[in-house]
Amino acid sequence: MSTRVKIAVLGASGRMGQQLIKAILADSGSELVAAVTHSQSSALGKDVGSLIGTTEAGLTVTHELTAAAKAADVLVDFSLPLALAGNLTVAKQTKTPIVICTTGLSEQQNQDLQRVAEETAVLYAANTSLGVNLLRELVRTASKALGTKADIEILEAHHTAKRDAPSGTALALGEAAAEGRNQVLSDVAEYQRNFSDQAHRPGSIGFATLRAGDIVGEHTVYLVLGGERLELTHRVADRKTFAEGALNAALWLNGKKAGFYSMNHVLGLDE
Repeated sequence: MSTRVKIAVLGASGRMGQQLIKAILADSGSELVAAVTHSQSSALGKDVGSLIGTTEAGLTVTHELTAAAKAADVLVDFSLPLALAGNLTVAKQTKTPIVICTTGLSEQQNQDLQRVAEETAVLYAANTSLGVNLLRELVRTASKALGTKADIEILEAHHTAKRDAPSGTALALGEAAAEGRNQVLSDVAEYQRNFSDQAHRPGSIGFATLRAGDIVGEHTVYLVLGGERLELTHRVADRKTFAEGALNAALWLNGKKAGFYSMNHVLGLDE
């Protein structure tokens, strides 16, 4: 009898969905049971092997979300925010644990995650890489130590196809910085310094965004005091880093009771 964890990938036709499919097919501890995409996708009906550029895998890309959820032990969602409501509804109805890797969520969508977590296990990861989640802890620690004496600015860079800005990871780093000095990010965040004649606010947390070429993902947090500065940087060179992190999250979430989880739980950093 197989003990492999059955995983369904939502947003299978996207960049990260394809990377995750590759990771699952290469992993002896997991099994791909469904690859789901939207109803208008040109990938519908294709064998997943053809989708990712390998030999046929005997599984076709589908739009049947409910069937996928019933067949899976865990759902992993790399689709766009527009699809989140439907994905959460099905996860709730079938009681299937779900890993949400979609970024650019609204406050309402974040509240929806919390509500569904009352019915089934929900793990939200704006970034699934080990390094970024460790970076969040470093930022929180540094911010706590330096307090509002330090100016904090966050610079992020991604490829030109990325739609949300600042990135979900940049916002998560901003949350960590704000938590470190007992602030609420929405009270102190500065998203637009261009064409502004507003003086710099002490204690604010600024965000800057770059979109260029095929940059996978780069984030730097600057903590600047009078005569010195601390720069905490994370760079990703290959998207498989995120896919491997998402797979690890799915394997960890399998069998967990209803609740809201994060990558900190996966990495044991919640302690």
